[in-house]
Amino acid sequence: MTVYLDLVVGLNFLVDLLLLLGTNRLCGFAPGGLRTAGAALLGAVYGAACMLPRFSFLGSTLWRLIFLGLMGILAFGMNQSAWKRTGIFVLLSMAMGGIAMGMGKGEIPMLLLSAASVWILCRIGFGGTVGGKTYIPITVTEGDRSVSVIALKDTGNSLRDPISGEQVLILGPEMGEKLLGLSAAALSSPLETMLTHPGLRLIPYNAVGQPGGMLLGKRFSRVRIGDHWASAVIAFAPEKIGVGTMYQALAGGNC
Repeated sequence: MTVYLDLVVGLNFLVDLLLLLGTNRLCGFAPGGLRTAGAALLGAVYGAACMLPRFSFLGSTLWRLIFLGLMGILAFGMNQSAWKRTGIFVLLSMAMGGIAMGMGKGEIPMLLLSAASVWILCRIGFGGTVGGKTYIPITVTEGDRSVSVIALKDTGNSLRDPISGEQVLILGPEMGEKLLGLSAAALSSPLETMLTHPGLRLIPYNAVGQPGGMLLGKRFSRVRIGDHWASAVIAFAPEKIGVGTMYQALAGGNC
């Protein structure tokens, strides 16, 4: 039987890329960019190496788990949320391999069908909704600075810009420091900070069980909300937003 390594690399790259994209979609995260493609390429090279007699030992379960773990770290990072996604990716990969071997004896059409089924399931069955909640990927660009976060779509969030009347995105202090160079202490004193930082504005807010107050805000011309770019007003809270690492921002129901 003749094995074409270029075909093996290409096939494994597509399968691994679909599984990595499906994992992010299943967990409510943005699909990912070059890191995801790099992880898929690592998996493709590993799959090709397993076909070489000299490296056939790499096909063992132990080495398979090691490389799946490395792919997960490369694609998702090493924080708490990333470890969870890596675990899900490993389980999806092993499950897909079992389906392909059990139903198609490892044939290429069945392998592709299995991977595509995972992606379709995550895309249609879950979309951006996880556990009854909807999450939206947000990217904010300011000059040479850019941050990407996951926002919880909160229908109860009625915060609006008093000037334009449009809904306001709320980001945590970490994003305020990355985009504007403002510390949590500066965000806690919005009036004083606004006087020394031209371009900022005050956005009044009311929270249940808390007295009303002011948040520092600014209009950003390049904000990606989901799949489209737009201009948006963003307010920065002095306290961390989100539980764990699932989301780091709040979006209104109309976003």
